[in-house]
Amino acid sequence: MQNTKDTSEEVIILRYAGWMWLAYILALTIVDLYILRISPRPRLFSYYIANSAAAALFIILAYWKWGFRKLGRGVVVGLILLISVLPIVMNHFIVPRMPPGPMSNAEGMALRLLPVLFIGLVLTAWQYRFAETVLYTIGIAFLEMMIVFVLVKGRIQALQLFALINLVRTASFLAIGFFITRMMALIRQQQHNLRSTNAKLTQYTHVLEDLTVSRERNRMARELHDTLAHSLTALSVQLETVKAYWTIDPEKAQQLLDRSLEITREGTEETRRALKSLRASPLEDLGFGLAVKQLVFSAADRTGLETVVCIPDAINLLSKDEQQVVYRIAQEAIENVIKHANASQIAVSMDEEENTFKLSIRDDGIGCEEEKKADGFGILGMRERANLIDGELEIQSQKGEGCTVVFRLNRSNYENTHL
Repeated sequence: MQNTKDTSEEVIILRYAGWMWLAYILALTIVDLYILRISPRPRLFSYYIANSAAAALFIILAYWKWGFRKLGRGVVVGLILLISVLPIVMNHFIVPRMPPGPMSNAEGMALRLLPVLFIGLVLTAWQYRFAETVLYTIGIAFLEMMIVFVLVKGRIQALQLFALINLVRTASFLAIGFFITRMMALIRQQQHNLRSTNAKLTQYTHVLEDLTVSRERNRMARELHDTLAHSLTALSVQLETVKAYWTIDPEKAQQLLDRSLEITREGTEETRRALKSLRASPLEDLGFGLAVKQLVFSAADRTGLETVVCIPDAINLLSKDEQQVVYRIAQEAIENVIKHANASQIAVSMDEEENTFKLSIRDDGIGCEEEKKADGFGILGMRERANLIDGELEIQSQKGEGCTVVFRLNRSNYENTHL
């Protein structure tokens, strides 16, 4: 029960209960006066006024903001007692004043009282457990029997009639109360499970956010390695060569220096593009197949490599993000051939069969040692990229026999792991 907000769901239901009680009394008044036509009418006023006043008091207390803030559940308990005890007391003390007619005998008066007590039962079962519901049901039965026992003054037949009515009502209330409390227990358990699930989902969201940030940092590291690091490495080699030729062959040194400036400008531009979008612009400008071909042809122009290229016009299995990953893997593999392989030929092929995409980059260079396969930052970056899309990266190399980099993506495996 929320005791700090008078507009909580619990308080609203209590107010509904009060208005239902008052509406029932008004409906009963119309039935008595205009349908059953019980007379004399003045003798009915005390019954209606007393019950209407009790319902009005219930409504006033249900709108009592200060009481809910200060007393909390104490107000709820008071309202349940009010809607249960007060009608029983009024019913038996006003019965002798009811004029003869339909619904004026003992059975009729018990039937008049039943809807009001039922509202009390629902409120009790809704707010408390079955034990409290049993206590409520037996409590009102005991209270009514004590009042009847005092009023009938030894009339065994009347006492037996009230006992029978009480027994039927008590059994009915216990059965109904059991089902209500069970349903409320299930609802509360579901709410608890939902809150627990929401808490876990919130925690998972935070973890996923942290993981996304971590992956993005790794991606930025790879992007900078593929752009800025490559350019700086090439520039460093060029400047070392310039230094060596500076006194021996000034003309050659000047040519190398001009090339160094060109590499610097290219690296600066490529770094700007990487930092701007962190996406390989050739993919957007040329498309995936042509962009990879451009990588191969550009490497051939720079180093004089012979090229063998077998790339289809369209690759259908790869999404945009996957094309980005494969492009970067190809770029890194080609740069490794240029810088480390001392090769004369490079062969690049792509093909897709059913659900499998394959990229192969092969050279005839000096090969790659085992420790280089495992520890090289460029190779590590390629493996990380492959893992991002659940691909497989294989490096086949023997010293002096060239190197082959193979990337595979099995679309069926990828989809199964993401269901």
